[in-house]
Order: sequence, then C-alpha cells, then structure tokens
Amino acid sequence: RKNTKRVPSFRKLLRTSQIKLDNKLKNKQFKQKSAAKKYRKEQKKLREAVRDAISRKPFPLEECKKKQVAKKWEEKEEEDALPLDMMDEDDLKLMEDLAQKASFLTRDLSSNEPVHVKKRKHESVIEKYEKMPRRLQTEPEKELIHLLPIKDKSGIIPQAVEKPVLSVAQDEEEDTEDIEEAEDFNEEPLPVLTPEEMAAQRRQKLQERKMHIAALASAILSEPDSNIKKLKELRAMLMEQDPNVAVIVRKLVMVSLMEIFKDIAPSYKIRPLTEAEKATKVKKETQKLREFEEGLVSQYKFYLENLEQTIKDWKQRKLKKSNVISLKAYKGLAEVAVKCLCELLVALPHFNFHNNIIVLIVPLMNDPSKMISELCVEAVKKLFKQDKLGYASLGVVKVISGLVRSRNYDVRPEVLKVFLHLRIKEVELQKDSEDIAPKKKFMTYKEKRKNLSRMQRKWRKAEEKLERELLEAEASESKEKKLKLHTETLNIVFVTYFRILKKAQKSPLLPAVLEGLAKFAHLINVEFFDDLLIVLHSLIASGDLSYRESLHCVLSAFHILSGQGDVLNIDPMKFYTHLYKTLFSLHAGGTNEDMGIVLQCLDVMFAKRRKQVSQQRALAFLKRLTILALHVLPNSSVGILATNRLFMQTFPRMDLLLDNESQGSGVYLPELDEPEHCNAQNTALWELHLLQRHYHPTVQKFASHLIAGAPAEGSGALPLDLSQRSATELFETYCMKGMTFNPPVASVTSRRKDTFSQTDSLVDELNKQLQQHISETAAHKPLDFAKHLKESSLA
Repeated sequence: RKNTKRVPSFRKLLRTSQIKLDNKLKNKQFKQKSAAKKYRKEQKKLREAVRDAISRKPFPLEECKKKQVAKKWEEKEEEDALPLDMMDEDDLKLMEDLAQKASFLTRDLSSNEPVHVKKRKHESVIEKYEKMPRRLQTEPEKELIHLLPIKDKSGIIPQAVEKPVLSVAQDEEEDTEDIEEAEDFNEEPLPVLTPEEMAAQRRQKLQERKMHIAALASAILSEPDSNIKKLKELRAMLMEQDPNVAVIVRKLVMVSLMEIFKDIAPSYKIRPLTEAEKATKVKKETQKLREFEEGLVSQYKFYLENLEQTIKDWKQRKLKKSNVISLKAYKGLAEVAVKCLCELLVALPHFNFHNNIIVLIVPLMNDPSKMISELCVEAVKKLFKQDKLGYASLGVVKVISGLVRSRNYDVRPEVLKVFLHLRIKEVELQKDSEDIAPKKKFMTYKEKRKNLSRMQRKWRKAEEKLERELLEAEASESKEKKLKLHTETLNIVFVTYFRILKKAQKSPLLPAVLEGLAKFAHLINVEFFDDLLIVLHSLIASGDLSYRESLHCVLSAFHILSGQGDVLNIDPMKFYTHLYKTLFSLHAGGTNEDMGIVLQCLDVMFAKRRKQVSQQRALAFLKRLTILALHVLPNSSVGILATNRLFMQTFPRMDLLLDNESQGSGVYLPELDEPEHCNAQNTALWELHLLQRHYHPTVQKFASHLIAGAPAEGSGALPLDLSQRSATELFETYCMKGMTFNPPVASVTSRRKDTFSQTDSLVDELNKQLQQHISETAAHKPLDFAKHLKESSLA
C-alpha cells in the first residue's frame, strides 16, 4: 500500500523544533534547580552535624580506648585463664616474643591469614570510617555564598564562595568600638527645644506636608491621564512616620484621595481587558485611555484596602510595630476612614468595588460606637433615596438580610429602619406582568407590502432601523427591568420581616418590622394576607407589645386591607375596637409622636374604607376624638379636629352630634369599649364650645368651623392654607418640638405699638371730620382741638 503520510511543512518543522528547544531548556533548568537544592540540603545537614558535635561535652579518646581494652582483657582473663604451671617453657617464650609486636594486638587471632597481608583491600567502608582518627570540631563551620553556576561542556558547575567569618576577638573588638562610639555620641548633648519652638517646628512640618498634598492633588485633577502615577505618591503619604504630624497628615491624605476619586472617576464601570483585547493593536489615544483606567482602578483598590485595614486595626485594637500613632488617635483615623467610605458609597454607586464598600459599611451600622453607626446609617439612607434604578439598593438589602440572620437577629433597630427609605412604589405582579412594558412592534413585510407604497416602504425601513438603534443605545433602564429589581429587593425585605415575626417576636426589632410592614403592606402578595392578619391580631391580643407597636400592627392590617385586600371578605372589627379602646392611652403632657401614627390609622380606617364603616362606628370615634382634643397639646388638637372635619364631610348625618336633642333610645356610655354599642348618637359635641376659647388661634378656627357644620364655602369656611392640608401635615406644621409657638406670640412692645397706631388712625379720622365741620361752621382751630382730643385719648 502506498504511504499517504503527509510531509510536514517547513513552518511546522520550525514550530516543533522550537517546542523541543523549549522542553530542553526547561529540563536543564529543572536539573540545575534540583542539583542546587540537593547541594543546599547536604550543606544544611553538615552544619547541623557540626552544631550537634559542638553542643555535646567531649572526653579524651585515649582514656575511652584504654577503659574498653582493659575491660575486654579482664573478661578474657576470667573466661580463658590458664595456670602458668600447665604451660611449657617454650610456649611461654613464644608468647612473650609475640607480645612485643604491635601486629599481635590488632590482629584477629582466629583468622588463618598471614600477618603482613594488605588490609585495605578487604576492609569495608564502615570499618575504614571507624578507624579514621576523629577530631572534635570546635571551630564554627564557614557559611557558603552560592553564586550563579557555570555551564561547561561537561555540564553545569555550581559556584560558591566562603562567607568571611570574623573571629571572636575581632567581634569583641568591634562591639567595644561600637559601644565607645555610642557613648561618645550620647555624650554630645541634644539641643533642648522649648514648647513654643516645638510647636513652631510642628506647624512648619505640617505646612510643608499640606503644600505637598495640595500640589499633587492639583496636578492630578488638572491632567488625570498623564499624572495618574502621582496617585501612588499621594497614597504613600498614608504611611507617614513622623509622630508629630502623622495623624493629621494621614487624615488629610484620606480626605484628599476621596475627593480626587470622586472627581476623576468616570460615569461607567471599568472592566478588565481580555487577552485578545490586550493583544490587538490600538491607537495611541485608546492605549493612553486604557493605561489611565487600569492605573485608576488599581490605585482605587489599594486606597480602599488601606481604609479597610485602618478600620480593622482599630476594631482589633492593634498597633503597628512602629508605634507612630497611639491607640486613641487610631480611633480618629478610623472615623475619617469610615466617613470616606460613606462618601464613596453615595457618590460612586456605579463604579468598581461598590459591592466591596457595601460589605464594609453594612456591618458598621451595628457598631457599638454611636458616631460610626449613625454615619453608616445616614449613608445607606442617602443611597436608597438617590438610587433610581435599584442595583445598589438590592446589594445593600442582601447584605443587611445576611447580617441580621448571621447575628441571630441581635442587631440595632436602626439597621432595619433603613428599609423605610427604599424608593419602591410598585412591583411586578403576576396578573399584569405581560402588560408592564409593551415592546415596540414593527410592521411585517406583508403588512408593508399591502398598506404602503414603494417609497413609503423605503422611508419606513429607514425609520425602523433608526428606532432600533435608539432603543439599543438607550442609556436609561427599561421599566420592566426596574420593576424586576424592585420586586427582588422587596421579596428579600419581606423574608427578613417574616423571619423576625416567626422566630423573634420579643426582639427589639419588632417595632421596625411592624413599621416596615405598615409602609409596604400594599405590595405584599394576596396569598399571605390571611396568615399575616392572624399574626398581627395575635400580637395585639398577647399584650406584650407597647402602645406604639400595637398602633403599627393596626396600621399594617389596614394597609393590607386597603390595597389588594379589597377583594377579601374580612371584617377588621377587632382592630377598630382595639384603636377605640386605646385612644385615651396617648400622652397628653409631652410631645407625642404616636399621635402621627393614630392620625394615619384613622385616615386609612375611615377615609379609604368609608363604604365598609357603619354610622354608629363613625359617631363613636367622632365623639371620643373630640373629648381627646381637650387634653392633648395644640398640634395634636389641630390634627384631631382636622380628622373630625373629614368625618363630618365624608359620612352623612354627622350633624346629629351638633344638636342637643337625643336620637333614639339609650344613654351614651363613654366608658364602653365597643364603638358599635355605646349609643354615641344620643350625645352632643359640647367640647367644641370649650375649644372655641382655646389659647391657640388655629384650634379656635377649627372649633368654630366644626360648630358651623364644617362648610366648604361661606363665612364658616376655613382658609385655604388650613383646608387643603391633611391632618398629619397640620400635626407636623404646628409641632412644638423646638419650643416655639406657631403662630408666634406678639411681644408687649409690639402690642403697645399696635394700640398707638390704632389711636393715631382714630385721631386722624376725627381730625378730618372736624375739619369738614369747621369749614362749614367757621368755628375753632382744628389742630388745637385735635391735639386736645389726642391728649385726652392717650390719658
């Protein structure tokens, strides 16, 4: 059969030869390394053997040999001793002659070989080594310095040079010389500086460092592309070693670098280049941009690592070996590092390593230091408020959920309260998931052929191409993607809330959970409504909750029922009864934030569910709220009266309580906790007459408005600034937290000025009237009479 094997080309032969050469080179290098390694091991073993020999206490070798020979001779004499009288004289003489020869003592008598046979041929290696004279090495072994090997025809020749070892006497002489030099140096007195001189020297050093930092920062900001390497020089100043200015310089460098990165960081995430992209040739401008981006990312990474290490050293109470900075000053450095991380978290949510910053910041929200914890919480709140797309919010929520679970729900309530600042108003629902973001539809070829002319088809094709390019290049995220991110974020939030409701009901996190449920309850899936309402009612019925927590439970329940819960046939009478029963638990003497939650509950319970509320229930709440308005602070009274106005405008026949005649049978029972059975229709709102005499002018206006029947127009109507605001807004507007009265109270001098101005205007009017009368009758001088009248009125 003919051989069909292809002959390799010249290029292939070249390639294979190059591979063989590479393999040969690798084999040679491996052999060199193994030979050098073996040589080093032998040297190490030799040095260890020398050290062991030096450490042991030697004794003379001759004495040892003598002892061993004497013992053997004694044993032999005891075993094979023969009496001399049994030996012949010839035998004794022969023994004495042999004893004078040295070979007789060393020769083995049992062997049949002659005495003068050469022994070296038959001796083993061990025997030869044992018979070598042993010397105790008291001198230290000289160390070898390994040099580069020399390659010869025969192979590789390792090269080494002995390291010069100084004798003990020379070492002692050098030590004495060093001590004498140190003593001479110490004898020279250092210049003693006064405190003023030390402060001036410190100020000078600090000014020099500041100027250097400013010069580097301005150079980087002016031309970031060409001066990106100066970031490394500036970052090196984070390791300032001068103890007088180290703390301040490091703080200044941290803040300066943070501001520089905020300014020069691009508005996109820089990804690492692939091998193919690195291999391709590009323009000079593109190469320069790549180098700038690579340098920026690397320096930014090192900067973040420095900040992280500073915080870790402070948390672990570690100090560097140099001890340039004290532990107390390290706390200040850590606080500045946390501030820089918080600023970068908010300012660069799109840039590289943002998730790493989140992982650093979120655990610090639970830090024992109140200042650091508040800094991190505020930074996360800002991030939530400005995050329009939802990527950063999703990352933070994931880390917070993991933190709460890993700490076994032992975290600060503020960590969970940041969820309230999430910008989530709608989520993706199953029923309308297809209708959220309808895609752009283009005409098919058949439709174009049927409905359009040839020229129109040509124009339509160009338009559709342009529209497709615009859709691809659109920078803003689509609504569908945004809703998916919000849905995923809210799912993690609800999982965290439900875990706490299930496993940690007595945890201090429960108020934050209930508050969060109250805000996002309308976004919960309908499948969870029944179970969630049962849990909320059981929490209220247990009696373990505080008043504020029970209010959050009520608010959560009604948020659930006012949203998608309209389709459920659930009567929340238990929640109405609980709120009616606990209205008088509000604090009347201090600034009460619980009143804001009560006003929100009333708005959800009555304004948004007006069709499900009976008239008896509305009358009972109206009466009890009017009684409560007499006892609370002015801002709470304004909020309650604004809610009563909403009652009277929403529900019919609320004017029954403005009449003193009873309607129907029964007597009003104010102490009864059931709003349906307290006979509120048989009472009257006499409290409004007392509120008309309230010291606060806004309360007076609302009371007069309600007595008139809360009209929308006419003389009894409210001004627009009051009628267009909700009860919660009015409660916050007239709040007295800052110890100020709204509207401000007029001072005594202003009151006197007002009385004088009123008197002057009255005198002017009388003067005009008198002038007219005098001109007609030609009587007295008007000015004198006016002056007299003014004096008498003032008196």
